[in-house]
Amino acid sequence: MAETQQETLFCDYYAQWVSVYKEGAIRDVTMKKYKITQTWLAKLIPDLKLSDFDRVSYQKLINGYAEFHERQTTMDFHHQLKGAILDAVDEGFIQRDPTRKVIIKGKQPRQKKQKYLNQFELHAILADLSLGTEPSWDWLILLIAKTGLRFSEALGLTPNDFDFIHQTLSVNKTWDYKNGGGFVPTKNASSVRKVQLDWQLIMQLSALLKALPENEPIFVKNGGKVYNSTANSILAKHCEQAGVPVISIHGLRHTHASLLLFAGVSIASVSKRLGHASMNTTQDTYLHVIRELENKDVDIVMRALSTLM
Repeated sequence: MAETQQETLFCDYYAQWVSVYKEGAIRDVTMKKYKITQTWLAKLIPDLKLSDFDRVSYQKLINGYAEFHERQTTMDFHHQLKGAILDAVDEGFIQRDPTRKVIIKGKQPRQKKQKYLNQFELHAILADLSLGTEPSWDWLILLIAKTGLRFSEALGLTPNDFDFIHQTLSVNKTWDYKNGGGFVPTKNASSVRKVQLDWQLIMQLSALLKALPENEPIFVKNGGKVYNSTANSILAKHCEQAGVPVISIHGLRHTHASLLLFAGVSIASVSKRLGHASMNTTQDTYLHVIRELENKDVDIVMRALSTLM
C-alpha cells in the first residue's frame, strides 16, 4: 500500500467513494442518506485511518451510532458503509473485511404510531371534511384517501391529468415540495400509471376543476411552497374531531391499500394502483394485513371442510 493511501482517513475515502460511485446514479433522497452517513463518520471516527480499520474499530463505530438510533436505522447505516469498505478491501487499502460478524445494536424502538384506519374510522374523517368550491387541504385528503396517491403525486396533479369520461387520473409526475417546488419525475417507472376513480369522486372533482388552469398544479397556489407537516396537522385535527386514531397523510395511502386488500382485491392489483416497483414491496409493506387475511381464509376453509361428509 502506498504511503499516501496508508495515511488516508476513512472519512475522506468514504466521501470520495460516494462521489465516484453514487452521485448521479441514485435518487436525491437516497443521496441525502449517504451524506448524513458522512456526517456521522465525521462525528464518530474523524481521525481513523484506512490502515487502522479493523473489526474492533468497526464494531465501536457501529456501537457509537447505535447509541442514538434504533436497530433498523443502525442496520441501514451499516449497509451504506459496507459497500465502500468492501471496495477498500478489494483494493488492498484495508487488510481484512472489518464488517465480518459485526453485531448490530440499537436503541429500544419507539412505540409505532398507527399507520392506517379501518373503514368506519376513515368514513368518520371524510364526513368531517369541509369541501368548498376551491381546492383545499380537505380536498387533497379526500383525493388521497380514495386513490392511495403519494403526497408528492397528489401535489403534482393538474386538471389535465383527469379523464372524466373514462373515470381515471394519470400519474406521470410529482411536485418537488421538499426542494422549493416544481414538477419532477415519479419515484420510479412503475409509478407512472392510470388510477381508476369512483363515480362519486368524479362528480365532485369535475365541478371543482372546471374553471382551473389545465396545466397548473391543483393544490399548489402560484407555485408556492407546500409543507407535508401542514397537511398532517390538518388531517390530525380531523382525526381528533372524528374521535379516531391520528394518522399521517401517508397513513391515508396505507389505509387505502389496507381497505382494498380486506375487500379482496388482489395484491397484484393493489401494487399496480399504488405504483409500487414490484409486488414484493406491497407484500412487505402490508404483511400485517396479508397475515390477517390468511387467518380469515383458514377459518373459511375449515368451515367449508366441516360441511363435507
